[in-house]
Amino acid sequence: MMTDPIADMLTRIRNAIQIERPFVEIPTSKVKVGIADVLQREGYIWDFEVVEQHPQSVLRINLKYSPTGERVIQRIARISKPGRRIYSDRHSIPEVLNGMGICVLSTNQGVLSSREARKKNVGGEVLCEVW
Repeated sequence: MMTDPIADMLTRIRNAIQIERPFVEIPTSKVKVGIADVLQREGYIWDFEVVEQHPQSVLRINLKYSPTGERVIQRIARISKPGRRIYSDRHSIPEVLNGMGICVLSTNQGVLSSREARKKNVGGEVLCEVW
């Protein structure tokens, strides 16, 4: 029984990057698609697609590596957990590595990166951080 599907998604991405897989498949949900969309907009993955399968559709994420084979995602970590939710208002959105990384937030305007949330002047639940 899986209690935290977002942590499962991040672990699958982390494991796929460790063994340098070109893509990873994850059971889909709206929040996971939102996180993948943020990762694509910020340049951490090539692209993603939802593959319709029975009984549940799958989110296929194409991972990104540099021309020399270096990983683009160096670290991806869950911040807010089911037992301890972490919220940030618009004035205290965390800055990861002095702007070199991002936080992914779940806001009332959808799933946004920390840069997008600052521009839109909104806060929300801090889901994970990536660099």
